[in-house]
Amino acid sequence: MPRILVIDDDPAISELVAVNLEMAGYDVSQAADGIKGQAMALQLQPDLVMLDLMLPKVDGFTVCQRLRRDERTSDIPVLMLTALSQTQNKVEGFNAGADDYLTKPFEVEEMLARVRALLRRTDRIPQAAKHSEILNYGPLTLVPERFEAIWFDQTVKLTHLEFELLHCLLQRHGQTVSPSEILKEVWGYDPNDDIETIRVHVRHLRTKLEPDPRRPSYIKTVYGAGYCLELPATGQASESEASLAG
Repeated sequence: MPRILVIDDDPAISELVAVNLEMAGYDVSQAADGIKGQAMALQLQPDLVMLDLMLPKVDGFTVCQRLRRDERTSDIPVLMLTALSQTQNKVEGFNAGADDYLTKPFEVEEMLARVRALLRRTDRIPQAAKHSEILNYGPLTLVPERFEAIWFDQTVKLTHLEFELLHCLLQRHGQTVSPSEILKEVWGYDPNDDIETIRVHVRHLRTKLEPDPRRPSYIKTVYGAGYCLELPATGQASESEASLAG
């Protein structure tokens, strides 16, 4: 039974979330502030953390950053729950390390769909390992067991989302992949075309893989259409890539 930790200081929301998760078959623990929430995440090692942003003592952004920095909790998926709905708030949440973002008020069915999608995607067995698909091309090799990429002979550690996004683009190497395709395959559900969600994670990938993230050579934006992964057929690094590796 998957264990979910709910960190929220609103008793009504926390109880509503917990009851519905338990009815859906999950083992639920609750914390009402950021300090206790972080401590319980370390102690319980849950399969998923549902994290409010506006928390007493330590806010949700900080809690998420701390969970990501600690190797004991760095791989636990985080679903942020918040009344802050502006795009900038979502960007800050994803930059803090969140895997997904749910705005209050929300429908219970949508919440459960997000939870199922996150647990399915971060099941310690990445989607890419569950079927025989492309895992390498030219200078790029994906390592599903460790959520890593071998990039021009250098190991690059990826988050679950970065791995799945890169895997999604690799399956369609040289083709433009639309935002709706990416959201459906990587996030596992069909949200309302939340393009900013994709942009944040593409930026993170570019920071890790591109010699100059501001002028991407490999993960290209096709304006009005989506994203395209373009790799050389060989794994030989040019001088710029060699400088990135070094």
